[in-house]
Amino acid sequence: MEDFRMTIKKWAEQDRPREKLLQKGKSALTEAELIAILIGSGNKDQTAVELAQQLLNHCGNNLNTLAKLSIKDLQKFKGIGEAKAISIVSALEIGRRRKNSDPDQKIKIHSSKDTFDIINGDLIDLEHEEFWIILLKRNNEVILKQQVSRGGVSGTVVDPKIIFKKAIEETASGLILVHNHPSGNQQPSKEDALLTKKIKEGGKSLEITLLDHMIIANNSFYSFADENML
Repeated sequence: MEDFRMTIKKWAEQDRPREKLLQKGKSALTEAELIAILIGSGNKDQTAVELAQQLLNHCGNNLNTLAKLSIKDLQKFKGIGEAKAISIVSALEIGRRRKNSDPDQKIKIHSSKDTFDIINGDLIDLEHEEFWIILLKRNNEVILKQQVSRGGVSGTVVDPKIIFKKAIEETASGLILVHNHPSGNQQPSKEDALLTKKIKEGGKSLEITLLDHMIIANNSFYSFADENML
């Protein structure tokens, strides 16, 4: 049976995203055209660009929302099979990692906004809760950031011994706690406040200062330090 899918090769030259990228550069392409290059072909009713536009419209033209779709979610769109869905998910994940990758220069944290900027990319698209730590030198230079716990939609269990073990291994002088609330509610729970107090008190004898506990939700944050809750 003849394949009626509209492939890139069948488009008019001025409508081919690949040729447009080569001739005008990557910045000249729309987000739909970039996604069209990833999926390669549409279906019998839509070109690849039209299918990409449908995807974006479904997500409110927000790439962050698109990044939250699973492979199964993407496969619900006519013309997107497993392989195309994997290509989209992989490309968006590369973009997330690049945004969140550490530059060559050493990073220092001077404010809650600095903390948010270096950790938000790890938590922004999650539908479950994760708990991370950021370890710092005495001059607030970041030593590392690391996930220490992963849970469900409503919470995750954190063991202070694991946190302090890692901090001691890295000879950290400062510590920042970070976790997300998939619900979108930024306000700390009683458990969050209790854990903060426990980590702060435990760090005193080890000379590891708790600098902040941040809750990330809806691409924004609550800072215990900013709210004088430490």
